[in-house]
Amino acid sequence: MATAYSQQSDRDLVLACQRREPQAFEELVKRHQKTVYALLYQLAPDWSDTSDLAQEVFIRVWRSINNLRNPSSFRSWLTQIVTNLFYDELRKRPRKLPTVSMDVALGDDESDEGATRDIPDETDLPHDKLLNKELSEIIREAMLKLPEQFRTAIVLREVEGLSYEEIADITQTEMGTVKSRIARARLKLQEMLKPYLESTESASEVSS
Repeated sequence: MATAYSQQSDRDLVLACQRREPQAFEELVKRHQKTVYALLYQLAPDWSDTSDLAQEVFIRVWRSINNLRNPSSFRSWLTQIVTNLFYDELRKRPRKLPTVSMDVALGDDESDEGATRDIPDETDLPHDKLLNKELSEIIREAMLKLPEQFRTAIVLREVEGLSYEEIADITQTEMGTVKSRIARARLKLQEMLKPYLESTESASEVSS
């Protein structure tokens, strides 16, 4: 059932929350809870349950919303809260075995935002939803194999659509390092997805 708050923009809801109107906050939670769950899942696909973290996100939102000076930037601010909470939780968890560093410069990739290498678009294959579901699972498994800092960077870039500057600010990392991590993560994902993509292409050629 529509309410007066459901018709308002995020900006107006933030202003209402800053006036401590609980119904406005309820609408913000309702509107963005799926986004929070999805982002947590992308950042930590190997964590069994992130429902408590999602709840903690909105607790932090309510406690800190008066500090949001630009109500129009609520979405990016929310993303920052989710990412900060993810890092807080990561520090509490047992350390995994060290992984090989991927913070190696890729020629001029760090100096030119447009020079980072993208994974080729292989989505225009003549397959149905079953293939898309299978590919999504393959990508999820590939993401699991990335070190957390690289997975975080590429999720914020490719899923959330944040700029390199925003990612650097959220992760408190130099922008050159952010660019390097994203470029490295893209190449690593490309390597891991290559056998699957080649097999689907071969199957498509056989069936055609």
